[in-house]
Amino acid sequence: MIIPALDIINGNIVRLYQGSYRMQTNYGEPISLLKKYIQQGSKMIHLVDLDGAKNPLNRQSLLISQLIKETTPLSKIQIGGGIRNATDVEILLESGATRIVLGSVAVTQPKTVKKWFEYFDPNALVLAIDIHVYSKKNRKVAIYGWQKESNLQLEQIIEEYCTVGLKHIICTDISKDGTLLGSNISLYQSICHCWPQISFQASGGVNKLIEISKLRSAGVAGIIIGRAFLDNIFTIDEATSCWQNE
Repeated sequence: MIIPALDIINGNIVRLYQGSYRMQTNYGEPISLLKKYIQQGSKMIHLVDLDGAKNPLNRQSLLISQLIKETTPLSKIQIGGGIRNATDVEILLESGATRIVLGSVAVTQPKTVKKWFEYFDPNALVLAIDIHVYSKKNRKVAIYGWQKESNLQLEQIIEEYCTVGLKHIICTDISKDGTLLGSNISLYQSICHCWPQISFQASGGVNKLIEISKLRSAGVAGIIIGRAFLDNIFTIDEATSCWQNE
């Protein structure tokens, strides 16, 4: 599945360069872009509240709720950013979101979050693992809107949550995100091979249609694409055709 991404700061769509809040491009208000993506046939849209990811007290809850209402049932919504407790998850699911993305809280409070996988349908929860790739054996997990690096390796957090029925993971190579420098295809080949029971979503750097074919061949279940759509490098229809024809 091709999944367009809309990252939101202060009510506007932005793209960060390699996760830096100091290096952002503004693309305007989100509702018109959301409707455009739906008109172009998007079946799922990935929303990220970057204000919330940086500081949960600044979550854009009213805007996110409005965007979900504008979208469903025409398209599904996958939403993340600043989610810190089970009530946050429950409210978003009740408002119509299909999947809730769990990032920093899954790293900092694993005992609590693992209980959520027992309480909620694991298919409604997505683990977001954002990593700094130093080598094939050193892939450190970042948290709090990529502002801080944890001591956890990629494989550690995956194995932690496999014990509670983890179904979906978004894995982002931060060095690729927002750069249009190409996706880290070898990363996805590696993790899809190691954990074939998990549906992985590739995220970060896609800049050519040929990469979509390569990523699907690598085994990912979906590809999150942000800047390439925002900058009109290719369309959702073109990307979907590449995915379906692979």
